[in-house]
Amino acid sequence: MSTATKLLCLGPADPIHLETRRTAMPRPGRGEVLVPVQATSVNPIDVKRAKGYGRRLLSLKGAGKFPLVLGNDFTGEIVSVRAGVSPWRLGDWATGRLGDRGMGLVPTGKKGGTHATPPTVDARFVRPAVSGLASRAPAALPYTFTTLWLALRGAGINECNAKGRSVIVHGASGGLGQLALQILGIGGASVTAICSTANIELCRNLGATAVWDRTRCRLEELPDHFDAGLNFWRLGR
Repeated sequence: MSTATKLLCLGPADPIHLETRRTAMPRPGRGEVLVPVQATSVNPIDVKRAKGYGRRLLSLKGAGKFPLVLGNDFTGEIVSVRAGVSPWRLGDWATGRLGDRGMGLVPTGKKGGTHATPPTVDARFVRPAVSGLASRAPAALPYTFTTLWLALRGAGINECNAKGRSVIVHGASGGLGQLALQILGIGGASVTAICSTANIELCRNLGATAVWDRTRCRLEELPDHFDAGLNFWRLGR
């Protein structure tokens, strides 16, 4: 591989305008790794940014100018590192030697995203990929999990104090909500999920202690004994 491929968003526009281009191979800077992307994801923030959301603020970070490369998540094989990076077993394109497979994210606001291959990535945001899973499965996890972790932290919930807490999750059948049900269930929390009729069994199977059907019951009728609440409504239903 002597060149890189980028999926550029030409916008801002609706419908979204995308174009694939070949560019020079990037070189990792200090503390970065080079990762040919095997799988990535499309998050709601990507769709919003493609239509112009946050353009003025992100421009202050050098990340709002079009055309731009979207994307936050990735899985891929580590092929190059720079000084200051913990040891990885590197792949080699010339010999076909396989390197360590990593998963991670590029934060929103960084110039250049993961809808490109290979991108350079801050090694602090890379972890060994989950073994035994196809590449696309762990590629859907880093950004969503980080968003959930920040929400839990904001609500004062962590792995040490979740057990026995009563938590309500609004929008429980969406991506963040489903992850929240599982994480809170593992932590021993008692979770009430708010969702539509079609997703009641899904939420129960993911660990909800109780389910509130928002299409049949008024939210005003909910009890108010919860220790914490997570609201992912509009992100998932």
